[in-house]
Amino acid sequence: MLNSPSPFGALLLLAGSLTAAPAGAMTVYVSNEKGSSISVIDGDSLKVTDTIEVGNRPRGIALSSDNRYLYICASDDDHIEILDTESLKIVGTLPSGPDPELLVISPDGKHLYVANEDDNLVTVVDLETRDAIAEIPVGVEPEGMGVSPDGKTVVNTSETTNMAHFIDVETFEITGNVLVDQRPRIAEFTADGEEVWVSAEIGGTVSVIDAATREVRHKIEFEVAGLQPEAIQPVGVRILKDRSKAFVALGPANRVAIVDGNTYEVIDYILVGQRVWQLSLTPDETQLYSTNGVSNDVTVIDVVNEKAVKSIPVGSFPWGVAIKP
Repeated sequence: MLNSPSPFGALLLLAGSLTAAPAGAMTVYVSNEKGSSISVIDGDSLKVTDTIEVGNRPRGIALSSDNRYLYICASDDDHIEILDTESLKIVGTLPSGPDPELLVISPDGKHLYVANEDDNLVTVVDLETRDAIAEIPVGVEPEGMGVSPDGKTVVNTSETTNMAHFIDVETFEITGNVLVDQRPRIAEFTADGEEVWVSAEIGGTVSVIDAATREVRHKIEFEVAGLQPEAIQPVGVRILKDRSKAFVALGPANRVAIVDGNTYEVIDYILVGQRVWQLSLTPDETQLYSTNGVSNDVTVIDVVNEKAVKSIPVGSFPWGVAIKP
């Protein structure tokens, strides 16, 4: 079952070849957690053009500020691998601490912040020297990593402590802890830096946190006809720059929720592959890519028309996704 594409995915594959419009020349990278590989998707043809073997259990991935390198959390190898996006070769590693899960790069491109799930730490890596320069103790099972647009604050979520930790990047100290619902996964800042959206997988909610006051402004809840509440597990979050829409991956609910970014009302649900996990927007925000772990595919969503247009088979257990313009 793990390696079989869903019937819906096969239908989208056919429909997508007729309806999907490319969002311009770009490359999409997908980490395959159980395949120990990176799938490379051409943004015009929406087809896999390469599969690159990498370290064990790749999960979080992120592109350097100049898009030259893809940084890969090789979780079971306890380091970050560096993939050259031109040669498609692994050209080095970075220290990460044990079991790196998610990572985020500072807006100036100088630092990498890594959540170390097994060691309750956030590791800070200087990308010029390629050295670890700080280890910040956080809650139990850190995962989500978000960075403010001005680069002054990093937010980490701890799955077992059920908190979002606000970290000052100058002092590497925690300046605030916000209690959220059970098993927080992702921390995503709005483009204006005013809010941080934190998804809670088991809690079934997204907490909208005021970045200045560190208070929860609103909790977004989800309800899908025909599904039990425990099947609705928010994970990946992406928000349009103008906040007109936000998108939330709902795990085994096999849907991506569309949320009004200003009123926090759920607008609709888009059916995608099985166990939708992470999300990434194209630079022009016309398409959204979702990784679907159990159906081993990626769904391409038309943001304007709010519909899935294509399913792309990738490797085993796709997890992370990053897009190079």
